[in-house]
Amino acid sequence: MTEVRTTGRRRARFHTLRVADVRPLTADAVEVTFTVPEALTDAFDYAPGQYVALRATIDGQEVRRSYSICRPPTPGMLAVGIKRDPGGRFSSWAQTQLRPGDEIDVMSPQGTFVSMRPDVSTGNIVGIAAGSGITPIMALAASFLAASDTSTFTLLYTNRSSTDVMFVDELADLKDRYPTRFAIHHVLSREQRTAPVLSGRIDEDRLRLILSSLVRPETVDEWFLCGPLDLVQLCREVLASVGVAAADVRFELFTTGEAPSGGSGGTPVVVRDDEPVRSIEVTLDGTSATVTSPVSAHESILTAALRARPDVPFACAGGVCGTCRARVVSGSVHMTENYALEPDELERGYVLTCQSHPTSDRVVVDYDV
Repeated sequence: MTEVRTTGRRRARFHTLRVADVRPLTADAVEVTFTVPEALTDAFDYAPGQYVALRATIDGQEVRRSYSICRPPTPGMLAVGIKRDPGGRFSSWAQTQLRPGDEIDVMSPQGTFVSMRPDVSTGNIVGIAAGSGITPIMALAASFLAASDTSTFTLLYTNRSSTDVMFVDELADLKDRYPTRFAIHHVLSREQRTAPVLSGRIDEDRLRLILSSLVRPETVDEWFLCGPLDLVQLCREVLASVGVAAADVRFELFTTGEAPSGGSGGTPVVVRDDEPVRSIEVTLDGTSATVTSPVSAHESILTAALRARPDVPFACAGGVCGTCRARVVSGSVHMTENYALEPDELERGYVLTCQSHPTSDRVVVDYDV
């Protein structure tokens, strides 16, 4: 069953871009730069800290992943950092197979890992990153420092060893350009640093020591945290305990440590006449489509919706990137995980459809709102 109505708003969508360069950053990380044609300039306008979803066909199967943009906004180009994950299909393919001249699908930039300050002419910003979590913070730091002659940016960057540090040259360049306004502290968990506080894994004791000796929370205007779930949660909890307001802390995850639980394709579902079902209505690009989902299947909204609308937006399917965000217009759902939506979005009825399961007989979600 399909109904059509006009909503007046279009969502972010995929466009095919050509790869301009694939540059090694470390033994297991690359920077991929895309050429953005003039006709797509508006579609790929972005704020520092945002991400794009990439879509490619690998071994005959469609694979989507989200990666943060690592450069300040630059006309005609867009670059992302990709670090190979153990067993990661897309990241391994990008590392070994992707070449300049290749074309893949790139979704318009999205994300809320951006500065909430109305004025960046002054201010002290701190970024805490682990591994590939440096990617969006690179764009944030470069943009923030260039926008003001008085602002400062302090980066706490943790890796296993010095060979794992991504964007070494770019970080050195920022330090050369802004020697008094950019401070960087490398914390290495498997290498001995001159300063003991910078040697070893960041745990609560080490973080509190850093906040009392290297970074004074009372002098910081905004915080950006990007890394694995355990580090981001630790930082948020410790910052809250020393009086940092939650509104001043922005965070983004590159992994939760869990396998994605959302669907990645509209697999066939057989509905028996004698079993209870849920009715799920999805509005996308002004068109409404309704799909029936057996209660016993325990499908996510995303998995069910993909059977009726293969173009429903999604990327990680793990509750991290936020690409599948939609608003519940009618009915109720239970959201298993949420690492992407802000409290005010939840209050307005937004959910991650990859993590949301219907709890009422009929649910209506709108991707266009």
